[in-house]
Amino acid sequence: MSEEWFIRVDGKEYGPADLATLREWKTEGRVLPANDVRRAETGTWIKADAIPGLFEAPRPAAEITEPLRSTPVSARALLPETFVIFTRGFFKYLGLTLLLLGPSLCMQLVAALTDSQSRAEPSVRTLVAVAFVGCMFFLRLVLIPIYITGIQILTAAFAAGEHISFFAILNEAVKYWPRVAFLLVFVLVCYGFWIFIPVLIIGTLVLGGPSLGSIFLALVILAIMVWVVGRLFVNFMFWQQFAVLEGCNTPESLRRSRELARSGSELPWYRRPLWRGVFIVSLWSALVIVLQWSFISQLFGLWVSQLSHAAASGSDPQKMAESFFEAAKNIRPSFAAGVLQEVLKPLLGIAFVLLFLDSNLTRED
Repeated sequence: MSEEWFIRVDGKEYGPADLATLREWKTEGRVLPANDVRRAETGTWIKADAIPGLFEAPRPAAEITEPLRSTPVSARALLPETFVIFTRGFFKYLGLTLLLLGPSLCMQLVAALTDSQSRAEPSVRTLVAVAFVGCMFFLRLVLIPIYITGIQILTAAFAAGEHISFFAILNEAVKYWPRVAFLLVFVLVCYGFWIFIPVLIIGTLVLGGPSLGSIFLALVILAIMVWVVGRLFVNFMFWQQFAVLEGCNTPESLRRSRELARSGSELPWYRRPLWRGVFIVSLWSALVIVLQWSFISQLFGLWVSQLSHAAASGSDPQKMAESFFEAAKNIRPSFAAGVLQEVLKPLLGIAFVLLFLDSNLTRED
């Protein structure tokens, strides 16, 4: 006979109900992870998310070759294991990368041909090429959630010692597309709003004529922007993992992501999920800077020269900004470095999946 449970909502008890019924109630939104539940034969109340199999996402169909991870991954072992998993599944990760890289390469190639032809004389061929670039851009946007989900599923399978085919990964990833797409748009809008608006205000202050008051106000706005973006990073750190690996809906993914990121207060700071996540992002950012150093150094050098020229000649800040953006059009990132960056990007996703699995396990222990 299957286990039966009672659930308490707003002081009222409902049940008894078996696990299948609880799952139906969860789908209908009648059971939440924070609801109190108890077994029919006991009076001890626990949280609903503690019921095995209730809020856990069904695992992708795969052949299990080894048991699930049973011991936490140390901070020192996290990065080596990231590279081990990336190496073992390189061609599958490369296949996921090509989902985004393929349309991007098509866009760049056709855009370059269109640019050279449009300077001579616009034609039907040019219009078709522009439409093709638009289609490739839209296709890339559509495939981003599948790419993100595929990284989560593939890495979790490797971490659990499972074997899963590439087409099984895609089949599972498509099922999560609506949820991941919505969460991705929500996260990007939040980041975009708190970056674009402050930068726009700072730019307006600078172009309006530098003064001691405007400089001070710009620094205050910049400090607020950095603080808010940092808070967003903490709250959104594990949204991908909870949405895919735990099968959580949007509010639940964000809530549990925030809770996990802020957990581990009893651990040394370097073992807490937050600081390990910051360390991973810092390493990735350093790698991107190295790969794009030529592009970054040229932009920085142009900015310094424009600033020096403006200070010496006393030119208008608005004209200086226009001159900078005009000159910056001729500086483009390295094509090879961009491709290499895309190929290595799964390392970031793998590291965060391992950190998520390890942090969950550590918290349970």
